[in-house]
Amino acid sequence: MSLFFVFGFSCTKENKKAIPVTKQKSEIILEEKSRAEINYSNYYKEAKQYSQRNNLNQNKFILIDLGVHSGLKRFFIYDFKQNKISKSYIVSHGCGDNRWGATMSKDKAPISNEFDSHCSSIGKFVVLDRGVSQWGIKVNYILQGKDKSNSNARSRAIVLHSWDAISDNEVYPNGTPEGWGCPAVSNESMKEIDEILKQNKKVLMWIIKT
Repeated sequence: MSLFFVFGFSCTKENKKAIPVTKQKSEIILEEKSRAEINYSNYYKEAKQYSQRNNLNQNKFILIDLGVHSGLKRFFIYDFKQNKISKSYIVSHGCGDNRWGATMSKDKAPISNEFDSHCSSIGKFVVLDRGVSQWGIKVNYILQGKDKSNSNARSRAIVLHSWDAISDNEVYPNGTPEGWGCPAVSNESMKEIDEILKQNKKVLMWIIKT
């Protein structure tokens, strides 16, 4: 059992009284536990079938779950051949009406396909051309939205890129800085992802919110 302290404040007194509050370890790791219990097997199966039907990459696909707290790893590279997640990373989501760079929606990512919404979009994307970014390691990948829920991705300039503000490691219970809707990862993460995408063309990226 872990011991935490909260401070009681009085409107008329400046004295702060430490009040011990006990909190079960199971409560502290609740978010991590809930993430571990999410079963993505149906998504893996559908992604494989979709990739086969649409002549997409048969080796890898990317699953991003914006229903997971932003301080936890929720960007997964799934290996079709080995039937398992081979890599996982921290990824940002859009800030919506909140302040750019803040973490105000860390546990409730706002979703939209509208222009100037500054939100992330859910749905299936195809990872296309490698380009030059002004962010991070200066590399990005164009994302083509394939569903009604993300059909404006290219015209909204939604791309995969890195961002100096994003951590390599999990920061929960803190959140990851929020941008304007692009799935952004850390610089070190992008170096790994870039190598994978240079070797695997037309990869399916599926952004969901469980």
